[in-house]
Amino acid sequence: MAQVEATTERIIRAGAEDVFDALADYNGTRQRVMPEQFSEYEVREGGDGEGSLVHWKLQATSKRVRDCLVEVTEPTDGQLVEKDRNSTMVTTWIVTPAGEGSSRVVVTSTWTGAGGIGGFFEKTFAPKGLGRIYDALLARLAAELEK
Repeated sequence: MAQVEATTERIIRAGAEDVFDALADYNGTRQRVMPEQFSEYEVREGGDGEGSLVHWKLQATSKRVRDCLVEVTEPTDGQLVEKDRNSTMVTTWIVTPAGEGSSRVVVTSTWTGAGGIGGFFEKTFAPKGLGRIYDALLARLAAELEK
């Protein structure tokens, strides 16, 4: 079983605090910017960053659907961590200033992949697919904040 990692980043023309607040707003902005691969979205506790508990289904491929129940923490300024109670997946969002009026958002998901030949294919292809999903989410976030 190998560790699998997918990372995506984007520069958004908005201040780091505004970008972070939008990502942590599970009751509003976050739900609006989730691409079509996310379904059954529901805030079960909290809804604003630390202490939130959020459910969604992530359809990574036509045959692969993850039922996610994520606990949200904010271990440091500008960092949002989503730990899935239903799997080993951990997604970390890091927002930092990137020049005047802009921010860099880096999202990294890690999980323990399958073993054997299935694990090889997962480690090879899953990061690209998840990267495309998070790139779409960040594009929608940018469109929301750069109005």
